[in-house]
Amino acid sequence: MSKQLIREFYELCPEGNCVLDVLTEAEQKQRECGTVFLVGICQKAGTKNGNGRVYPKNVLEREVEHYQQLVRERRALGELDHPDDSVINLKNASHLITKMWWDGDSVMGKIEVLDTPSGKILKDLINCGVKLGISSRGMGSVKESMGALTVEDDFQLICFDMVADPSTPGAFMNITAATGLSENKNPSFTKELSQVDKINFALNDILKETNK
Repeated sequence: MSKQLIREFYELCPEGNCVLDVLTEAEQKQRECGTVFLVGICQKAGTKNGNGRVYPKNVLEREVEHYQQLVRERRALGELDHPDDSVINLKNASHLITKMWWDGDSVMGKIEVLDTPSGKILKDLINCGVKLGISSRGMGSVKESMGALTVEDDFQLICFDMVADPSTPGAFMNITAATGLSENKNPSFTKELSQVDKINFALNDILKETNK
């Protein structure tokens, strides 16, 4: 089968307070100065996900090991939104994976939101209470078997992007930022507006601040 762009969606910090446990002393100081860090599950092995795909652990272990080189070199960038592309566009980079490790069958990641144009938008969306998810992006082929699509050995992990509308039910994140704000800071906003409405309101707020 031919390779295709494969994307998956997960949540970060489901309890909203997991960030501080894994921050270094230097990162704690960065956080006090306004840097936002996110921690949580980035991928899972051996489990049928919301897109009906299963990633064999040996395939995911190999790709995570390769990806660790990018992490060590501070080149593990991701974009805001999901392009239909296998190339990471630096002008759209919003965050950096600074650590990645295994917890059972789950691939965990620590993410630093960058002070780039896209990173500033990401931080503003977070502070406006918009729920966001993380999504892996890779190239590979899949094979249908036993009611699931198994990702084959030719899979290549590209990066992890931040997205607004995950396909996995409940795949959103709670965030503990330097401001102490999370998506629960305005419950009525979350309950009464659709995801698209929330994003539109957040972007309008950002544009207002930019034009001041």
